[in-house]
Amino acid sequence: MQPALHITTKVLSGNKIEIEIPDAKEGDNVDVFVILPEKLESKRRSVVELIEKIRNQPSSFRTTEDIDKQLQQERESWD
Repeated sequence: MQPALHITTKVLSGNKIEIEIPDAKEGDNVDVFVILPEKLESKRRSVVELIEKIRNQPSSFRTTEDIDKQLQQERESWD
């Protein structure tokens, strides 16, 4: 198995990184993989987007009477 080295570093000015490899000699060839952190999608949405999302969802509106009836049935099942 090839030896590997995991280093976490900061991006420097000019979008550059600097790493030190303790077991390498000057002139050695190495492969470098850069894994960028995931950018979290902004949770902020406009009011219009929220309204459109709500309108596009299937209707699951229940009346007060439906809810009361379900609660009454649940209470009756306790006895």
